[in-house]
Amino acid sequence: MNHKGSCHCGGVAFEVEGEIGEALACNCSICQRKGSLLWFVPREKLHLLTPEDAASSYTFNQHAIQHRFCPVCGMHPYAEGPDPKGSVMAAINIRCIEGIELSTIPVRHYDGRAL
Repeated sequence: MNHKGSCHCGGVAFEVEGEIGEALACNCSICQRKGSLLWFVPREKLHLLTPEDAASSYTFNQHAIQHRFCPVCGMHPYAEGPDPKGSVMAAINIRCIEGIELSTIPVRHYDGRAL
């Protein structure tokens, strides 16, 4: 299944392939502040509909994850980085995906603060 998503103003837009089985709610210093619900997919399943440089990037701590956000509206639609096995992944903020009912998606809580 293809899902479309974007930031609030539409300046960063994407399509992503896959079925959303669950979302992850992380309590690390950035995720807690953003309020993201994350769905992880291989990076090749994320297809940008706007130029890659339409999104700004923020890194912190080990600088392994590129937290991508719109410089106009400030929304954080996705992040990119390696998983523990080294595979390049995309963390999609499902709150930015069109036409899904968030209440139907199971949420797993992750203690990112403990890392």
